[in-house]
Amino acid sequence: MEREIIRTQDGSTTIQIKEWNECYHSKHGAIQEAKHVFIKNGLALFPNQKVSILEIGFGTGLNTFITYLDAKGLDQSIDYVGVEAYPVSGDEIEAMNYLEELDALDSKDIFVKIHSSDWEEKVKLSDTFSLTKRKQFFQDIDDVEQFDLIYFDAFGYRVQPELWSTEIFEKMYKALKPNSILVTYAARGVVKRSMQEVGFTVEKLAGPPGKREMFRARK
Repeated sequence: MEREIIRTQDGSTTIQIKEWNECYHSKHGAIQEAKHVFIKNGLALFPNQKVSILEIGFGTGLNTFITYLDAKGLDQSIDYVGVEAYPVSGDEIEAMNYLEELDALDSKDIFVKIHSSDWEEKVKLSDTFSLTKRKQFFQDIDDVEQFDLIYFDAFGYRVQPELWSTEIFEKMYKALKPNSILVTYAARGVVKRSMQEVGFTVEKLAGPPGKREMFRARK
């Protein structure tokens, strides 16, 4: 499928799949969405502690990089696992402007390491942040009570409803430790019902810019 790099409304870039009219991040602002959904309503709930994170849809690495940057201020130690079935190309990563838009040029070596590190191997980005990238289909995830937090950032229900099924959310539920959470930009009723069916307690929160609502689910 044809792909192109586009600039979102907050100035940050993303990848658009033209055939689907679907982007890796919100057209209203890639960075704004990541910070609102995954940091403010997810990571920030775990200050001053060790946090194990599973990201569903590693994609451009934006969520990973922002987590690395923001975890310092939250005094956290992060064990991060990013799952992606179809890794983004090196040329596409080089076209992303996240270093400039996040004012993080001094962390360029970390951004490069996020993408250059080998798949299926745990690497230390710093003394307090480890990363494992897994090339894996979401339906093949079989972790059991390993994570405190899930960033659920799959392509939207409109284009890939199978990624938002009870089968997938059952795997997410099993992967979380008790009393842990999953956050996602989604706010469809059918998604909420799938989450509730497997045991999640779901709350509706204010969404990121350009989107009225989002979900946070607790095990």
